[in-house]
Amino acid sequence: VQLQASGGGLVQAGGSLRLSCAASGRTFSGYAMGWFRQAPGKEREFVTAISRYGATTYYADSVKGRFTISRDNAKNTVYLQMNSLKPEDTAVYYCAADRSVAGATSVYDYDYWGQGTLVTVSS
Repeated sequence: VQLQASGGGLVQAGGSLRLSCAASGRTFSGYAMGWFRQAPGKEREFVTAISRYGATTYYADSVKGRFTISRDNAKNTVYLQMNSLKPEDTAVYYCAADRSVAGATSVYDYDYWGQGTLVTVSS
């Protein structure tokens, strides 16, 4: 499956952004989906994940209550709504696809990755 992330940009602290990840090539509903991020000089970290049909979601503690993951299987797209953004949310955000049903929180569990979209939050 090919993944294309979009929606990144520059936003002030406290603002919002919505990222999208469009999938093609395989049956989208056959994959759980996740978002990860990587800040300069840091390892890629888990942000959130959603099961194949959206029944189950997972969030990192650092984004819980501020970020929301959702998916539209008819549009082959997963979304990440980010509210109350903080400067520490600045990173390249990656979407990823996992062949499990429920989703996962480890980078090693994901089979396909998008190219990343940069989110910069100014203070």
